[in-house]
Amino acid sequence: MKTIEVDEDLYRFIASQTLHIGESASDILRRILKVDAGQPVQTTPPARESVSVSKVPAARSRDVVRVVRELLLSDEYAEKKKSVERFMSILSTLYSLNSESFAKTTEAMHGRTRTYFAGDEQTLLASGNHTKPRHISGTPFWVITNTNTGRKRSMVEHVMQDMKFPANVIEKVCGTI
Repeated sequence: MKTIEVDEDLYRFIASQTLHIGESASDILRRILKVDAGQPVQTTPPARESVSVSKVPAARSRDVVRVVRELLLSDEYAEKKKSVERFMSILSTLYSLNSESFAKTTEAMHGRTRTYFAGDEQTLLASGNHTKPRHISGTPFWVITNTNTGRKRSMVEHVMQDMKFPANVIEKVCGTI
């Protein structure tokens, strides 16, 4: 078996096509590409045949709960040893599922003296000492990371509630941080 690197959006697309837990990426791609195991894979398009690639709209309807569960079950997520790494991964995924809702929710989130989310690092640095802002991958947002694990869980819980996730999924996600 070979290891390949794919862009995050392609990885999420492949993961979103999972039919059952434990289905490998190879199985998913074989099903999508209609290639049987052992069948040689055609590496170039046949002569005179046009190949069209359809774009998957970013806002396409997807099962957001399934995407979040797949994140939690992924090897990449399991390899994250620090709560801040899992926190950042969850925030990135939530943004990818519904950027408008994420933006609306995080815009209003703040503590007594600190701003939790902002569009730039300087805003977070100005809102308190030792905020340790980090950029949320795949988003235009920054988040403070110098908070205890309970506060990180609370922030994720608030975002997920506003995004209308079921309570049991929110509890499961927060329990992994």
